[in-house]
Amino acid sequence: MKDADNAAFEQALRRKIDTKTKPLGALGRIEDLAAQVARLQASLTPRMARCRLVIFAADHGIAAAGVSAYPSEVTRQMVSNFASGGAAANVFCRVQGVELQVVNAGVRGGPFDLPEVTEAALGEGTASFLDGPAMSAEVVDRALKTGAALGAEGAFDAMAFGEMGIGNTSSAAMLGHVLTGLPLDELVGRGTGLDDGGLARKLAVLQAARQRVPGAMTPEQALAEFGGFEIAMMTGAMLGAAAAGRLVLVDGFIATAAALVATQLRPEAQAAMVFCHRSAEAGHGALLKALQAEPLLQLDLRLGEGTGAALAWPLIRAAVEMLNDMASFDEAGVSGAT
Repeated sequence: MKDADNAAFEQALRRKIDTKTKPLGALGRIEDLAAQVARLQASLTPRMARCRLVIFAADHGIAAAGVSAYPSEVTRQMVSNFASGGAAANVFCRVQGVELQVVNAGVRGGPFDLPEVTEAALGEGTASFLDGPAMSAEVVDRALKTGAALGAEGAFDAMAFGEMGIGNTSSAAMLGHVLTGLPLDELVGRGTGLDDGGLARKLAVLQAARQRVPGAMTPEQALAEFGGFEIAMMTGAMLGAAAAGRLVLVDGFIATAAALVATQLRPEAQAAMVFCHRSAEAGHGALLKALQAEPLLQLDLRLGEGTGAALAWPLIRAAVEMLNDMASFDEAGVSGAT
């Protein structure tokens, strides 16, 4: 919109929210959500009816260094669990009426040969970034482009993104460290449930990996050195969804790391993002602060899979319906403040 049109739209939007039958600002973050969606769709009567959650799954070479409490085989097993409808993400999506798509971005063991799994593998897991780059620049480019197409696919008002990949909290911590300058020890957490000894070992492994390539990096270089196939593809999907005018529902620590990369590639994409929750993973709060993002929920989740994004979906729908359906003082014949 042109500046004059934008100013008129903002005035009309503010008036529409402020003249609802409530004290000024009484619905707090719900009002902010409604305004965000209205601006994104450039409409005073926005729509928020259909949401898809895309779970990107891939294996990580760094897992072989003992940075997770679970073996890499769990990635493949959990994709099968998603396909059969048995994971938390499946349950939450069914309850909320959210469509679920599972994408094999690079899980060891080859294609799944399951109709419920979209095959887009970039390889059978990344290389260990302790010894060299996780992936090539060419693979990063493919991941971003594949993700962008998936983010813009279909006819959805919102796209939520989740992930599955043993070792991916290590990748997320490295990306956060490289791209924000935050100390690694503020970003490295227990992931799948490491004990104190495991946490110390994980931090030492990641510090050693950083010493291998200590300099500053572009977002693409950071993905190549330390990223995961699922994180790189999710980054592209967030950009694709934002470019298509869709609301982007950002889940937990790993998804927020992807959002960090996405916003460094295209800062304007953050206007489409809703940060759905603050997870219990140690580094998530630090990444949210770096992005100046205030999450909707704090439920002490640390599961991933897009579960927090699915749980936030009803709040987003409610915010839009408030804007569209809640009566004004004039419509309801209610006296306003004096």
